[in-house]
Amino acid sequence: MRYSSKLISLLLGCSLVGSPVVAESEVPFTFDVPQMEEVAASAGLHHSYEGPWEFFVGGGVASFDCNGDRMPDLFMAGGTAPVQLFVNRSKAGGDIKFEKVAIGLSERDGAKALGAYPLDVDNDGHTDIVVLRLGENLVLKGGPDCSFTKVNRSFALEGGSAWSTGFAASWENGAQFPTLAFGNYVDRRAPGSPWGTCEANVLAKPNSDATTPDYSSSIALEPGYCTLSMLFTDWNKSGTPALRITNDRQYYRGGQEQLWRIPANGAPRQYGRSQGWKPLRIWGMGIAEADLDQDGLPEYALSSMGDTMLQSLDKEADTDRPTYRDTAYEKQMTAHRPYTGTDLKPSTGWHTQFADINNDTRLDLFIAKGNVEAMPDFAAFDPDNLLMGGVGGKFHEKGKEAGIALPTRGRGGAVVDLNADGMLDMVVVNRKAPASLFQNRGAKTSWGNRPMGNWLAIELDNGKVNQFAVGAKVTVKTGNVTQSRRIQVGGGHASGQIGFVHFGLGVAERAKIRVQWPNGDWSHEYRVFANNFVQVTKDKPDALYWYPKP
Repeated sequence: MRYSSKLISLLLGCSLVGSPVVAESEVPFTFDVPQMEEVAASAGLHHSYEGPWEFFVGGGVASFDCNGDRMPDLFMAGGTAPVQLFVNRSKAGGDIKFEKVAIGLSERDGAKALGAYPLDVDNDGHTDIVVLRLGENLVLKGGPDCSFTKVNRSFALEGGSAWSTGFAASWENGAQFPTLAFGNYVDRRAPGSPWGTCEANVLAKPNSDATTPDYSSSIALEPGYCTLSMLFTDWNKSGTPALRITNDRQYYRGGQEQLWRIPANGAPRQYGRSQGWKPLRIWGMGIAEADLDQDGLPEYALSSMGDTMLQSLDKEADTDRPTYRDTAYEKQMTAHRPYTGTDLKPSTGWHTQFADINNDTRLDLFIAKGNVEAMPDFAAFDPDNLLMGGVGGKFHEKGKEAGIALPTRGRGGAVVDLNADGMLDMVVVNRKAPASLFQNRGAKTSWGNRPMGNWLAIELDNGKVNQFAVGAKVTVKTGNVTQSRRIQVGGGHASGQIGFVHFGLGVAERAKIRVQWPNGDWSHEYRVFANNFVQVTKDKPDALYWYPKP
């Protein structure tokens, strides 16, 4: 049953107006290290990402709700092994449990999958899945009770025959259906492959006159530099997202990271030196966005072979020029070598995601790590990173203390609350090894584990078009602490998620929510209690609480 925040306030005999939230946020909050227990086998999550050299990259997972119970389900790419769908059977606050269910794809369509991203392409209220493959990419239309149907033909989407490893989606202003961007890797058919043979990326815009999704025309984004991740991002607060692409430099002479203007009308244009873009050449693998200093301008964490970069817009450059500088060293988040063990060779980073894993209001950074295969110049034992955000904006590696330093080769992943207890868990797809599932057991004490800070999980409803509010900005204020998140489909590495947006609140017991909706409109202020799942619907006066089944 759902109740408005106003009714909850009256039932509790208190008003949220005038609450002393400033005083709450000023109380010091202990730096907690979460205790992550690996529970994949007991949870029923049995999956491995398999295959030869074409599957050195990829290995993604999509996290979303496919049956309407608001508990995150998992769709996992298998490489040469079949894709698998795991439906969440966890009880709120209990042990994580999954049930494998049949998807109904043909043997051909279920194989050679590298990644998966969830979104509602056709606005019918059911989450669809875009599946990246070695060969034809798929759109699987979601239906009741976790049913899926291949709809490439009815959506007029040419899935192509490329080696697709990146994806992003965004609703352009006034569009009924999303623009889809597909990032492609090496062109295996070209002479001399793989060297210097990167495939062009593809931008699929919907037919504006169609009443159902029609992607019969597409635009090639050339040159392509062997993309491994991409993200629509409003880098300059213009309200019009650009497309940021991270590329594997080794396959193309002169290859570099890219930023493209995507105008509503006219051809996409790549930012170059004359527009302020500084060439950046890395083995780009994953990308994650966060506004770490709350200035409205996002920072970007880029995973690579050898180091992690944190790009911030240069404050001394013109504000309309995308000139970036690397701040990873000063923020202590280079993550360039394994943080434990005896292997001192460089690390290899893949899926990258910001999240507040200990609920202290400061964002942390998770990076899935693992050698490409058996590259002798890079670390063989290369555990996943958990870089905890600390005072002064610096990060602190706590992967070993948290219990995630395993001898696996991570690829894609998701940081998401799987059992509705307000603490974020982790899923990691591993190459040629069982997937890892880390349940967050809270902070360790002398008498056992305890929950960490307070939290808030927010679900947006934008209405009939773009229901999940892709492109929206959510801000949460507790006293003098303001946090924000952007709703995005893309980034990470071959992995995406849709659902509740998680905020850690520290010791604050109440919070104020505002939403900038995808069309640019700001909501009024919603005042809510901590430790709740909250639903915010565009143009509705009250936020609603959702209570998971115990």
